[in-house]
Amino acid sequence: MGKPTGFIEYPREEMEKAPVVERIQNFNEFEKPQAEARVKTQAARCMGCGIPFCNWGCPVSNLIPEFNDFVYKGQWKSAYGTLMSTNNFPEFTGRVCPAPCEPACTASLVEKPISIKQIELSIIEKAFREGWVKPNKVPYRTGMKIAVVGSGPAGLSAAQQLNLVGHSVTVFEKSDRLGGLLRYGIPDFKLEKWVIDRRISLMEAEGITFKTNAHIGENISIDELKQSFDFICLCCGSEKPRGISHLEGNDKKGIHFAMEFLTQQNQENHGDQVHPKVKINAKDKHVVVLGGGDTGSDCIGTSIRQGAKSVTQIQIHKELPTERYDSNPWPLWPKVQTTSSSQAEGCERIFSVLTTGIKGTDKIEALELQKIQWPDGEIKSGQRNYEVIKDGNYDIPCDLLLISLGFEHAIHEGLVDQLGLEKDARGNIKVNNFRTSDPQIWAAGDMVEGANLIVTAINSGRQMASTIKKFIISQQG
Repeated sequence: MGKPTGFIEYPREEMEKAPVVERIQNFNEFEKPQAEARVKTQAARCMGCGIPFCNWGCPVSNLIPEFNDFVYKGQWKSAYGTLMSTNNFPEFTGRVCPAPCEPACTASLVEKPISIKQIELSIIEKAFREGWVKPNKVPYRTGMKIAVVGSGPAGLSAAQQLNLVGHSVTVFEKSDRLGGLLRYGIPDFKLEKWVIDRRISLMEAEGITFKTNAHIGENISIDELKQSFDFICLCCGSEKPRGISHLEGNDKKGIHFAMEFLTQQNQENHGDQVHPKVKINAKDKHVVVLGGGDTGSDCIGTSIRQGAKSVTQIQIHKELPTERYDSNPWPLWPKVQTTSSSQAEGCERIFSVLTTGIKGTDKIEALELQKIQWPDGEIKSGQRNYEVIKDGNYDIPCDLLLISLGFEHAIHEGLVDQLGLEKDARGNIKVNNFRTSDPQIWAAGDMVEGANLIVTAINSGRQMASTIKKFIISQQG
């Protein structure tokens, strides 16, 4: 696999990025693909280790050493076939996946890991350029009709997998365009939306039907759906955001959830007009992003591109170390301090603070913060054993507060409540091997697992489709 000494001979090379001063002038993707020769050199660094933990780190279990070896040997079409055997949409994950496969790479024990993500993107984009990506042929139809509600990554992967085995699939999307979180939750500077449209066109050519502005439980009745389809697959995401209802003044003007902000900018990038009365604009404002994660980072990059006067990100947790804790060994995801591309564009980051108050009359004008002290060592999820620092309270200016504290669970009002589906203790849809409490209805993705990675949602949709396929066969046998 690859070149046995490649990881020693060749250094890891990152994808080239447009300079900050240039890229913040627009919403275009700013990472530049490497030349094929350089990608082959990067693939040569994969040493074909005995136990490839990169497979373990990848939620879709990509055959990473195999496609790296094909790229190293110049067998790009074979690399493409290998990649597509496990991942429906490498053009998405090659752009926006945090690549948990890379810190699980064996080379990362002694050297920087193989640049798996950029190799993946290079493979799929070359396949599109060469005309290798064609609609999958469906040899026959089973007569089974399946509805998929939601066109995010879980819904799209489920739809494609179910269609491939001959079931007739219709995807219902409540929004005006397809893609779900991919379309409206991720900025264009990370994922330009023609990439989604290109894949949707292929899926339509494969025989999948898509219906937009189709809000089940509102303009399409649940009874109608249940009567028209043999099975219904819910892939509606985890859309209920965590808020700041505990803070007095949380209803002041200038306070918004992150997804409201990101959705509006994506709509404008599509050419839609957002009414001035509801428009969220960071221009000339002191923007504060409350919370971290990819969504918080996306708010930072979007605010900077809109012309914010300043952008500050505040987080309750402490600044992480640059090296792993002993309790966080390889090949686990490293809990270390990182700087995202958006944070690098110009953002002040404040750690170990509580948000204790909101100042302003009608509109937000400032945030009240309180410094806290965490104990040494790794902080476990849910741990709150910090100490408040005496006289550690202070204010920071804030004209626009963007709340990025994650998501609680799927939205219950409407579809979920009308169906009367059982929920787990966290408010997610309760399933048994993807089947809900209603035997006609299945569910996958974030509405089952909670908010997670796009690649995890793709895998969940694939696994649900496989389970449904086996169930149908068992009923026919």
